[in-house]
Order: sequence, then structure tokens, then C-alpha cells
Amino acid sequence: SDLGGPVPTWRYYYRARPTGLPPLDKLLKLLLWLLCQRRGLRAVRRHWAGARPDLVHAHVLVRPVALAWWLRRRHGTPYVLTEHQTALLPTNAIQISRFRRWLVGRLVRGAAASLPVSADLGRALAALGGPHPHTVVVPNVVDTELFHLPTAPNSRFGLLHVAAFNERAKNLSGLLRTVARLRAQHPDLPGLHLRVAGYGPAEATLHRLAQQLGLLADGTVAFLGKLTSAQVAAEMRRAACFVLFSNYENLPCVLIEAQASGLPAVATRVGGVPELLPDSALGLLVPPGDEAALGAALCTLLAAPAGHFDAARLRARAVALYSYPAVGRAFGAVYARILGR
Repeated sequence: SDLGGPVPTWRYYYRARPTGLPPLDKLLKLLLWLLCQRRGLRAVRRHWAGARPDLVHAHVLVRPVALAWWLRRRHGTPYVLTEHQTALLPTNAIQISRFRRWLVGRLVRGAAASLPVSADLGRALAALGGPHPHTVVVPNVVDTELFHLPTAPNSRFGLLHVAAFNERAKNLSGLLRTVARLRAQHPDLPGLHLRVAGYGPAEATLHRLAQQLGLLADGTVAFLGKLTSAQVAAEMRRAACFVLFSNYENLPCVLIEAQASGLPAVATRVGGVPELLPDSALGLLVPPGDEAALGAALCTLLAAPAGHFDAARLRARAVALYSYPAVGRAFGAVYARILGR
């Protein structure tokens, strides 16, 4: 527990694979989760001298919102929900069962307010049977104190990619192939060096691909592995361009972190990404999977004259829309309406 900060917080941890037997682990993790929720609710009530919460804010369907729904039924406590999952986007919704669709719709409609992190995700929730009259887009939040402008802006150089190594979603292989083609076709292109931060199931495969493309021997690509948030922030201050070639996204925090660091981006026109890059002064959008368009956009950005992308404007937008105070005010306005305060 952390009771000394501005928001009292209780965290509970349990093993991801208690026995190593998937069917048994699934049941055990559900029971452990329910036990943690029960302990957490009791801890909250003790902290507030027995008082029940006025409002519950649940994140991510289905379990947390189902618990919030039960608390509303049992004690009359209203709840709001924030949804982040790419699993609910049209690209992936085909895998959602009929019962789960019904349940999502029921839980969304039962909330006092639905707070998707992007307008695109709000539309996806509505398509799953969850239209809500009090839908308010409240975006993801980033630490704009940790992610900030570099002290020496003229030292920025190269490309940066930060993501999990999940090929179905992130398509890092497409980015590697594009960088290899650019190196062959435009050997004098300034800043054609890609630093890749992240890890995941496709890590070994992507390392082999970079090796086969000849990108590792001359340092055109460097794999950085798993980084802390502070290390990612430092990488964003040294790069000249952030690149994310995803097949699907919701509202990726890495693009917001790049914006808070004054870093322009090249990204795919998927999910909520166009909401983050609504005009070309902030970055360039390309169709998903279009490696030729990605290459052209990277050439445009890397060859842009100094000052073409206004780092101060990029940061100002991130602070105004995605900082802790900005997102906190948005949540506070929703809470006040529900509680009549």
C-alpha cells in the first residue's frame, strides 16, 4: 500500500502461472483476483473509517467493470468505466463471443458514464452493443514532467521505435524492411539510424530479420531491449523522429510521450492515432502495411529543415491534453456531474 501520496493506493500481486497447468491456472487466477478485490475493498473502507465510496471508477472490461456493476446493484454506488483495450476494436472484435458482446453492452449501459480513451474506441464500444448517452472521451495520460524537451534540441538524431514485439499488432518487420530499402535507395539520407526499444514473443525472429537485412553489422539498427520509463524518456530526447508502423492501435501512450518530448512522429492511420496527429505539423500518417508510403514519410521527415516541426508546439499540445492535471480535470468534471457537486 502507498497511503502517503495524494491518492491512497493498494496494490495486490499474484503469480501469473501458479501451477503451470493452463486450465487450473485460469481458475486459480480468477479466485486470486476476487480475493484481492475483496481485500482491497475492505482496506478502502478501513481507510475511510467504514464509509463506502461515493463512486467507483473501473478500468478495462470485463472483470473490473463487472465488479463495479455488482457494487452498484448491492449498494447503489454508481460507476464509470474507462476502456483501453485494442481487443474491442473492429479488427479484433470478430473473436468476441456472442455472450461477451452482450455482457460488454450490459456493463457499458449500466455505467453512469463511459469514458473511452479515444473517439474511435467509443465507436467500437457502441458497435458492440454499448451505446451510452453519457460518453466522454478522456484520453490516456502521460507524465509530462518525465517526458520533456531536450536541453540541446539541435543534437537530435535518428529514428526511435518503442513497442512490444507483437508482430500482428506492431509490424516491426515492415519497419525493418523499409529501413533496409531506404538505406539501399537513399544512402545519403541523414539520420537513417533506427533504435528499437521493447521485448516480446517475436524478439528472436526480428533480431534474425535485422541480421539477414544487414542492418546490424553497420549499426543502422540497434536493439535496446527492455527499458525503464526514464530510459525511454531519454531516448525520446535524443531521437529526431518517432515511428510506429502498427496494423492496429487504440491511443498509444508512446505517441503521446513522443509529443510531450517535442518529437514528431510517423505512424499509421489506425484506431485513435489520427486523434493524436490531426495535422501534418505534428507528424505524418500512412496507411497500415504500406511500406512504400512509410518510406516516403520517413524521407520527408528526416530531410525536413531544422525547425520545420515545432517542438514547443508539440509539447504544449501534450501538456494541454494528456498531462496529469489535464486528464484529472476531465475526470473531475465527470465525477462532479454524477455526484451533483
